[in-house]
Amino acid sequence: MFSTHRSFRLAAVLAAGLGLASVAFAGPPLICHPFTTGTGASLLPWAEGSNDWHLPDRAYDRANLVADTLRLLTADAPILDRMENMRRATIYAEESPATAAALLRAVVERTKTKPADARDEALEWFDAGYLVETYRQLGLVYEHGMLPSHGRWTSLVPAELTELDGYALVQKAVALAPTSQAELDFASALMSREPLSATHLRRAASGAEAGSLLAQNLVHYDVR
Repeated sequence: MFSTHRSFRLAAVLAAGLGLASVAFAGPPLICHPFTTGTGASLLPWAEGSNDWHLPDRAYDRANLVADTLRLLTADAPILDRMENMRRATIYAEESPATAAALLRAVVERTKTKPADARDEALEWFDAGYLVETYRQLGLVYEHGMLPSHGRWTSLVPAELTELDGYALVQKAVALAPTSQAELDFASALMSREPLSATHLRRAASGAEAGSLLAQNLVHYDVR
């Protein structure tokens, strides 16, 4: 679960969203690209606006972030909802390194108790890996000057977790998950470099039903 994968470069991500994003989007995709979710999706509060990648709700009590995020990452929560909730949670958490560390530690801790159901286990590995890589891409946002910097992304991460390879953890989820393979490939594409990202993206597109939420999210990416 430790990383050689984490070495992808800032320029590649910001120039072309890991080689995937269309001109409609710029910046690290796990942070800068809001995900389309279903009507009535259970999501962390967010302000409304035309540029909503970074519009946290000022009225939201950040003291509840860890508990609220864990409450939303239930076994029945769809993958795309999980992705958007972790994107929002990361943006909220970046205001407080202590909160960020507590959130990541809590999500990773869930992987240490193996559920009876393989799908539940897969989702726990997915959440841990996805949040690690979302934090890492937030670090790229810092480095590029798009947000005030608290320093390297590791300032938000407990010392014992800085070497985690989120992509590898998500692949554990892929191996375990009896369903949601296309959505997991979509998530994997957004945290990997070419040519691996293109492979994941093609798999996601081939598994996406016409008109589905996944298909709606994929229209923003160049499927080659």
